[in-house]
Amino acid sequence: MAFKFPDKDPDEKLDYTVDWSRYLDRDSLSINAVQWKIQKANGAFTNFTEGYSFESDDLFVDIGTGKNQGDTVGLTASKIPVPTDTTATIVLSKGEAGVSYTLLCEITTTQSSKTTAPIVTNRKIKIKVRERI
Repeated sequence: MAFKFPDKDPDEKLDYTVDWSRYLDRDSLSINAVQWKIQKANGAFTNFTEGYSFESDDLFVDIGTGKNQGDTVGLTASKIPVPTDTTATIVLSKGEAGVSYTLLCEITTTQSSKTTAPIVTNRKIKIKVRERI
């Protein structure tokens, strides 16, 4: 099952946050590292890092992060802020109208007294891009 965020307009630049506090609090864990990924047409996930756009089932560097945005129209990871102890955030811009994207938020936790090693877990997130009037 995937989390579904509200639809995104291609012209919007919005932050999307996954709150892991319910999962982490029970074992006194915190987020140590976050990796964002995006799903390709074949179902495989590929790393989705800051400054890259996902268009036509491939990743492209979005050559412009300021006023002069790059030529890409695909969903763009504009910024990936440092995670807090319990949340992971990605700032998304652009996106092709009518296209649904599936992202994966994968975290690695700190060690706790109950585990001998950090835990790696993930959540799928669905975002549909649609033109708003």
